[in-house]
Amino acid sequence: MAAPELLSDEGYRADGRRPAEIRKVRARMGVFEQADGSAYIEQGNTKALAVVYGPHEMRGSRGKALPERALVNCQFSMATFSTGERRRRPHGDRQAGELALLLRDTFEAAILTHLFPRSQIDIYVQILQADGGTFCAGVNAATLALMDAGIPMRDYVCASTAGLAEDAALADLSVPEEAAGGPVLALALLPAGGQLAQLQLSARLHQERLPRVLGAAGAACRALHAVLDRVVRQRLREVAALLGD
Repeated sequence: MAAPELLSDEGYRADGRRPAEIRKVRARMGVFEQADGSAYIEQGNTKALAVVYGPHEMRGSRGKALPERALVNCQFSMATFSTGERRRRPHGDRQAGELALLLRDTFEAAILTHLFPRSQIDIYVQILQADGGTFCAGVNAATLALMDAGIPMRDYVCASTAGLAEDAALADLSVPEEAAGGPVLALALLPAGGQLAQLQLSARLHQERLPRVLGAAGAACRALHAVLDRVVRQRLREVAALLGD
């Protein structure tokens, strides 16, 4: 799909959204009792699962323990059935390793790791279905899982993509929009203070266009924050009701 075809003459995208509109989001917390925290999220047809363990004592070599803060360990994987292409190595491939490092960097900017010296926090993210914005969906799922685990953070971490259709900025891109050939910006934002936890750009983008795309991604992150906050508050009501019994 060529970039000019991403928007109709009436200003609608192929899936019926307006340029700044995010996809429908569904999310649940506490989906695995065995984990300290867990969450499942759907952003459109992209589906992600996150599981958190910790803080706990260092596993393996204790020489890796950090005396002043917790070590954040992350893994990011794509299920073999997550895309139309058959994946031969769902674990340990190069892209998954790079995304795991990005995930770690993102959450090291948000987790109050100094509260847990010489300990470890494990974050595992798996993409069950990929239809655009997979890394961002994983970040949003991990945020909910960390909150489910009760791990203190500076703020929510909300992530979204954005791109361009001619001069119009598009938020929360689907697979056809990502594949249209234009630059794709992925932003992870701490919305309360506007701090950037992660910013990635897939291709060159003229500096005059960057504020427009960045603004669309930021607005999408803030819209996602409202959704994630409702999910967290619902989870708190559920836990309070259980404790009340």
